[in-house]
Amino acid sequence: MKQKTILFDINETVLNLTALKPKFVAAFGDDSVMATWFSMLLHSSTVCVVTDVKTDFASLARVMLDSIATRKGISLSVQMRDEILTGFANLPAHEDIQPALRQLQDAGFRTVAFSNSSRDLIAMQINNAGLSECFDEVISVESTGRFKPDPQAYQFAAEQLKQPLSSLRLVATHDWDTHGALSTGMKAAYIARTPAIYHPLYRQVDITATTMGDIVTQIIEQESERRG
Repeated sequence: MKQKTILFDINETVLNLTALKPKFVAAFGDDSVMATWFSMLLHSSTVCVVTDVKTDFASLARVMLDSIATRKGISLSVQMRDEILTGFANLPAHEDIQPALRQLQDAGFRTVAFSNSSRDLIAMQINNAGLSECFDEVISVESTGRFKPDPQAYQFAAEQLKQPLSSLRLVATHDWDTHGALSTGMKAAYIARTPAIYHPLYRQVDITATTMGDIVTQIIEQESERRG
């Protein structure tokens, strides 16, 4: 029987977005545009949640690409836009992901992919990254019409898993995501994929590290101590 269920954010946490940089260089002449685009995407999704705008993550991704192209005075071709967006489905996993997920599974943990993206896209991403056997389940918030960090997104995951929120833990490299999970009563672990500081006003995690291996080791040790 699985001991605990661990949910993993996908984009940036599990999959490496830097693989998209060459496509942004080709389209915009500057790979830093990728980070701006992704930040705009996350900001827009949050605005849609707060103001009850019904949409999906893929549509927002397209809109934000067109928006940033307009800001920069660039005529972004449909082909170039599609190449960037389809590249999202073919992102490689960070090097520390596969061994860490297998370590968790070997220790009896249930691993779940949990994302704002559509279920089809998540499944495609996981398969293309060679991680199909590393996740026991896939959960998309798409059917809720909401996005993380809306509390309903985490509640939906708990309902899908038929477990109380307090029994679940989210692992993410986004402090707004771990904060959202903690705000609903979940546990959370933060993997520092970048040098950016964890937001001091957000709820603080009890596990943090710079590699997924260290994150997983702490999760296993904490659960072992709890059970012992």
